[in-house]
Amino acid sequence: MSSVAQQIEERYKKKAVVDLRSGDSVKVHQKVREGGKERIQIFEGLVIRTARTGSLSCTFTVRRIASGVGVEKTYLIHSPNILKVEIVKRSKVRRNYLSYMRQLTGKSARLAGVDFDKAAVNIIHDEEAEAQEAKIHEESLAKHDELAAKEAQERAKEEAKAEAALAKHQAKAEAEQVEGQPAEKADAKAPAEEQNKEK
Repeated sequence: MSSVAQQIEERYKKKAVVDLRSGDSVKVHQKVREGGKERIQIFEGLVIRTARTGSLSCTFTVRRIASGVGVEKTYLIHSPNILKVEIVKRSKVRRNYLSYMRQLTGKSARLAGVDFDKAAVNIIHDEEAEAQEAKIHEESLAKHDELAAKEAQERAKEEAKAEAALAKHQAKAEAEQVEGQPAEKADAKAPAEEQNKEK
């Protein structure tokens, strides 16, 4: 008979998770909320540690080099913010905690790859996570379409304003050509003639 704590854990556990091991190169799809917006952030790196596998508090640490700086992130595998973990490569290691990878760079940091069935390992049907990912994707597409429509409307307004201004300018130029030139010449000559008469 399971304890109360185990029953609570089972309630919040994901139905199916990827079989993660130290030495795996993974892509972690994490849901990130910024203000009122949500997006999916992908963090790709090497799993250097797994802890408490099989429990609700199972964690894994992913390390990668970003702009010459080592970055490590620790994730809860059963967190609702972790939508998907995709295993890209599986390597042969003999430890659970690969702390020695922090001191290695370049060729010495490479691990020997192991053949594995990538499709079979990564096929995990978590309906809730898939639905959330699809929802976020649809929302981002809808926002993109809305922004594109607004930009098109603004562009159309600007083009209409430019055309109206050009038409007005052309009409004004035509009116000046027809009427303005003789009158301007006459006005320019008149003061000079008056000055000559006074002298």
